[in-house]
Amino acid sequence: MDTKNYTVLVIEDEQLLLEAIARKLKFNGLSVIPVARGDEALKILSESEKLPDVIWLDYYLSDMNGLEFMNNIRKNDKLVGIPTIVVSNSASDEKVNNMLALGVKKYYLKAENRLDEIIKFVKEFVEKQRNEKS
Repeated sequence: MDTKNYTVLVIEDEQLLLEAIARKLKFNGLSVIPVARGDEALKILSESEKLPDVIWLDYYLSDMNGLEFMNNIRKNDKLVGIPTIVVSNSASDEKVNNMLALGVKKYYLKAENRLDEIIKFVKEFVEKQRNEKS
């Protein structure tokens, strides 16, 4: 699987974790756009000519939560089709169901999943999406 041209927008406000995720994704052959704030991610998305293949979203950010972020995405026709995966420390049934209803493809609880497992899913998911489009 050639993942060199796949891009992941990672939105995580814990700087050390953001750096670790970015390093692991790059090590696995993916391009990464690391961002620490939701508003910054929305700005990057709205100004980008080439959109990322997937968004890796922490639910709780310093400036907004995942629900707010997804509601902003849904308001923009250009962005609504970008698959989003939530990776969070918090996952009540209500929160997960609300996020899935807003278009999130998968919701991971950080404590129950290793970073390598999530990255493997992201790579396979992006590859599957690309194959379905071609």
